[in-house]
Amino acid sequence: MPDAAADPTHGIPTPAPADRPPSAPARRRAGHTTGFWFVAAAFSVLMAFGTAPTPLWPLYEARDHFGATMVTVAYASMVVGAAAAFLGLGHLSDRLGRRRVIVPALLVGLVASVVLIVWQDLPGLIAGRILNGVGLGLMASTATTYLHDLHDEARPDRTGSVLPGIVATAANLGGLASGPLVAGAAAEWLPVPLVTAQAIFTLAMAVCLVLVLCTPETVDRELPAAGPPTRFVLRPGSRRAFGAAGALGASAFAILGLISSLGASVLHGTLHTDSHLVVGLAAFLMFGSAAAAQLVLGRLPLHRLLTVGAVGFPVGLVLCAVSLYHPVLWLYLVAVSLSGSGSGLLFKGGLERARSVAEPASRAGVLAVFFVVAYLGMGLPSVLFSIALRHFTVQTAMIGFATVLSCGAVVSVAVALRDRTPGAGELPDRSARLS
Repeated sequence: MPDAAADPTHGIPTPAPADRPPSAPARRRAGHTTGFWFVAAAFSVLMAFGTAPTPLWPLYEARDHFGATMVTVAYASMVVGAAAAFLGLGHLSDRLGRRRVIVPALLVGLVASVVLIVWQDLPGLIAGRILNGVGLGLMASTATTYLHDLHDEARPDRTGSVLPGIVATAANLGGLASGPLVAGAAAEWLPVPLVTAQAIFTLAMAVCLVLVLCTPETVDRELPAAGPPTRFVLRPGSRRAFGAAGALGASAFAILGLISSLGASVLHGTLHTDSHLVVGLAAFLMFGSAAAAQLVLGRLPLHRLLTVGAVGFPVGLVLCAVSLYHPVLWLYLVAVSLSGSGSGLLFKGGLERARSVAEPASRAGVLAVFFVVAYLGMGLPSVLFSIALRHFTVQTAMIGFATVLSCGAVVSVAVALRDRTPGAGELPDRSARLS
């Protein structure tokens, strides 16, 4: 059962519902409702920490004397840490509890920020980014599931509401949006930006740690185990649908990863913009547009959501390529905003599709695998793009990048919409397991 910190009765038997004072249920719901927003804030802050280096990469390049390819490697090192945490630890909250995983996620994030402050060279940067990724891997799938749990506990009459999914994806992408803007402002106006930016996020994560410690647990650890933990169990006939969901997440995150890692180089080299704040603003608009699209259109039926995303996403990518052939800052900002909107809708559709095909007992584990695929999409294409820049112009590389991603997104949407979600009452597909 939930631990004593989340149990105001401290194990003392409570009266039956008929004898309980009328205010007791209200107090319990208020605790879960408040905890819902605490977890959303922690989710957002840790995600912001992950993208904070976006406008700072030129400063890291100058400090540690490396180029564009090493920027993408340093960026992708976060993906390595995230993938390891997703696969090895992302399922644990189904058995240990949501809060008992999110608290370590914030602690790892705090350690990562300290490493980035005190170890000021390339190995320290990579080590800090790997730790950052581990924290994100612990947080992302767990927080997404935790938000659904807390909402269902607070509002049992609204089980199945779309609100937790909207808040989860908005916290995810809204956090990714705010990181570059905060760091860009620090680099533009504050002294010692590589230290100051990290200090800001260190303080924010410390505050969130205190808030999460006050949040109720939602997983009963004392329920009898029917067998070994099931990390990855899909409903029958759902493998292709889950594969399409993963491809949607990877496609959506690919453009986000590219702008986060190489956006500063593109703005400096092609659009001749040296402002750290403008670099942060471009990333903010991209991620912010993704979050805004989810908030505005998140209640659309899945087929409409994915259809709008499948149209907006390639149009935005085409405009990105055009803005590099005809270098105009406003066109580039419009392009990244539109592609961000499309990627946000594709990501939300993929996330909801993955959640819908998971067996409830292994939902966090299934979402962990989904996030692994999405984060690989965030890291690997950026590295490949930086390698392509050795042989092609940035304009040609962007055209190829846009073509591959657009085709992948459209095919994935078609598959996701064709395969129907199995009924909730069906037995799990035991052959669709990972370890």
